[in-house]
Amino acid sequence: MSQIAISAENSALPRFFARRGIHYGWVVAAVTFLTMLVTAGAVGAPGVLIGPLHQEFGWSTAEISSAFAIRLVLFGLIGPFAAAFMNRFGVRRVAAVALTLIAAGVLGSFAMTTLWQLMLFLGVVVGFGTGLTAMVLGATVATRWFSARRGLVIGLLTASTATGQLVFLPLLASLTETLGWRSALAFVLGMLLLAAVAVLVLMRDRPSDLGLAPYGATLPVAAPPAAPATLGAMLASPLVALKDASRSGIFWALFGTFFVCGASTNGLVQTHFVSLCGDFGMAPVAAAGMLAVIGIFDFAGTVGSGWLSDRFDSRKLLFWYYGLRGLSLIYLPFTSFSFYELSIFAVFYGLDWVATVPPTVKLAADRFGERANLVFGWIFAGHQLGAATAAWGAGFSRTVYASYLPAFFIAGVLCLIAALAIVSVREPRERELVPAAA
Repeated sequence: MSQIAISAENSALPRFFARRGIHYGWVVAAVTFLTMLVTAGAVGAPGVLIGPLHQEFGWSTAEISSAFAIRLVLFGLIGPFAAAFMNRFGVRRVAAVALTLIAAGVLGSFAMTTLWQLMLFLGVVVGFGTGLTAMVLGATVATRWFSARRGLVIGLLTASTATGQLVFLPLLASLTETLGWRSALAFVLGMLLLAAVAVLVLMRDRPSDLGLAPYGATLPVAAPPAAPATLGAMLASPLVALKDASRSGIFWALFGTFFVCGASTNGLVQTHFVSLCGDFGMAPVAAAGMLAVIGIFDFAGTVGSGWLSDRFDSRKLLFWYYGLRGLSLIYLPFTSFSFYELSIFAVFYGLDWVATVPPTVKLAADRFGERANLVFGWIFAGHQLGAATAAWGAGFSRTVYASYLPAFFIAGVLCLIAALAIVSVREPRERELVPAAA
């Protein structure tokens, strides 16, 4: 039994839930779900702001998209360092700081009047904050707190992004249309406060902090050696992990396919779908409602993907996910944007919006061992670089060619290429582990 001294505050909470047959890992997972759900709302909010910002300030779609692309780049590039921060300072502190930063960026945007302020508040500040709570947070919590059901938990936490879209976007679109875009962001601000309170009250860093074993394990897992004490060493650890992982072919395969994943989801559909539908006469609330349909099917698809990734070859799963997504995106430009045809798109596209994450995390964990969260942080950076490229590229297409459709067609073709690329990756004879830090 662990000899770690447990404070009265820390022991009371697990006892409370244990009496009700609930392992505290599920409490931490629920708080993580809420945190990722709210930050997904903050990341997705710009999807309903492009039109209102253009009308109020006269900024072009390309200019607004450039600011949102900054947010997506930082959302990804901070990921590897977020993993290092979590290893050094703990998940609880990092999540609380992240939510505070996002709230500061949203609050600052209320008073913005120039394009550089948009880039600063909704680009840099929100991008940095959301980057600290990106998918690396979910991967870290699932790895630390769960020995059994890990794939399912990763699927559930990943699905929180879809749930954030499902819960927030139609409401944000309605608030924007009736009360203005500042009212919509005020709602996001309130949800950020709720998530911050939950993190401070309920979040804990590791099962060993409470004298518990991870869910599904019989013995507590001792905390790993302390992370590098100096700031320089801590910030260097993700770079060392990148250097080691870059020698592996599977790293570049996952990085490249995740680049395509980001380009075909967050950067393209989440950012521009409402505006695209507006070009064909659909009201923003109705278009956001269609995104909510995508979110419903993605929730089911991503949770199912977590279950499947525990049982089947992740490469084959990714082949089907990218292939179906590519076909749905190629199909969209050839529709008349009727309710029926958009519903078909929403079902097939929604089923694998982020279903790619559980098998990608599993491949990273299988290949890179104890430093998988750092390596996955860089893989996720590829996702967000793709998202930023598509966010800017689709805005450029709309400004120059007066149409978003070329961007959707190109994204579909890239998905088909990604499907072929990932299935061609061969299983190595030995596990490709990134060496642990000395």
